[in-house]
Amino acid sequence: MSFHGFPPEAVTFYEQLEADNTKAFWTAHRSTYEAAVKGPMLALTEELHDEFGPFHVFRPHRDVRFSRDRTPYKTHTGAVSEREGGALYYVQISAHGLMAASGYYDMASDQLARFREAVADEQRGSAVEAIAASLERAGYELGAISEVKTAPRGFPKDHPRIVLLRRKGLIASRRWPATAWLHTKKAKTKVVETWRGCDELNDWLDAHVGPSTLPPDDGRR
Repeated sequence: MSFHGFPPEAVTFYEQLEADNTKAFWTAHRSTYEAAVKGPMLALTEELHDEFGPFHVFRPHRDVRFSRDRTPYKTHTGAVSEREGGALYYVQISAHGLMAASGYYDMASDQLARFREAVADEQRGSAVEAIAASLERAGYELGAISEVKTAPRGFPKDHPRIVLLRRKGLIASRRWPATAWLHTKKAKTKVVETWRGCDELNDWLDAHVGPSTLPPDDGRR
């Protein structure tokens, strides 16, 4: 199956799901999800496999066991892959359009320690600061799963790279509204261009942070 974009029905499906996030709606419109959302996402990730894959497409059901929000279904569909060095590639479709991101979204404690050590180092820290600034000038948004409110323990609040030190991850992302090109092969082009634009950031992260070596903790994520 070739990727030809996400059809308008994908956006409509999520608009309706946001308004009626119930099992009854899902059951009645599951075929739309399969054809307009899941099918195109699988086709897209299959075409991206050789350069960025393999991908994991996230399931549509939410884990509500530890959440105050009891709505049963996610209002987006995402897929993720991991570089050999540890950086992630992520793509997402929702009622609000398309999003592509890359980097380290949620660092484990050992990764976070290495990240902060590298950011605090004058040479390595100045390098990633310049990379981050260049990405922002190019239209990327920098983010992470969360950040500390002031400064991490052991670091001064007035550190010249305190903005980076406060983050518990570092990703660069781009978002696009649901315009006409979303329904064409240009959607793939946008995703690929975004990920390739993160190469310098990912090279830095893979070199100075790398994958976690801690045992898996199912309760962490």
